[in-house]
Amino acid sequence: MALPLLSYKPSSQNTRVAGYEISGDEKPKIYTAENSPSQSEWDELIWAAYRQIFSEHQLLKSNRQSILESQLKFGQISVRDFIRGLATSDPFLRRNYQTNSNYRFVEMCVQRILGRDVYSEREKIAWSIVVATKGPNGFIDALLNIDEYLDNYGFDTVPYQRRRILPQRVQGETPFNLKTPRYGEYHRTQLGFPQTIWQTSVRRFVPQEQQVRAGDPSAFLGMAREVMPSVNVVSRVPLGSINIETMVPYRKR
Repeated sequence: MALPLLSYKPSSQNTRVAGYEISGDEKPKIYTAENSPSQSEWDELIWAAYRQIFSEHQLLKSNRQSILESQLKFGQISVRDFIRGLATSDPFLRRNYQTNSNYRFVEMCVQRILGRDVYSEREKIAWSIVVATKGPNGFIDALLNIDEYLDNYGFDTVPYQRRRILPQRVQGETPFNLKTPRYGEYHRTQLGFPQTIWQTSVRRFVPQEQQVRAGDPSAFLGMAREVMPSVNVVSRVPLGSINIETMVPYRKR
């Protein structure tokens, strides 16, 4: 029996209402297949889908899905199915799912598929349960089937980052698809990870009730030992070894 998705609330209304920002570089370009795009427009749409799902850091020739691209151009699948195919492909799961925790994987997929950041830790936990129970493919299907995705992108629009200026005090927030994912095993080896640091001293934990309080006389014991003057100890001489004749007599003045 599958567990129901936990309820979570949005942290802001900015992603739920229409934006009124002035057009510029921060406004995303929308790629859609509604009006029978030309060959060049298909290429731009496919490139935008790769850039959104894989990010620019993973735009590799080995990650291309030629069969999905052909099916999309000939109308056999929709843009939504193409997004599902990219997000459930072996290169995407190998580079993002297998090298991250479920929480980090949820955060990345929500950013790239829904086009927004996670609302809170509760939403991250809710979707991570779906990953644990249904697997990564079931989680991707659940994201593509919710009303939020269908209302914003439908079946023919490539997901994009909605309301990039969020929060409003931060102008031009970094795009989600430009955030570097976790390094793979090969790159971690090249960078010298993991790094092992040996500590020469062992720290001992002292409970709070056993810690020395201010004004405790025991706190001044070490200081008293440091200022204690050194005493020169005179060695004892046996009485039989003293020659009385050689001693200088005491004269009265």
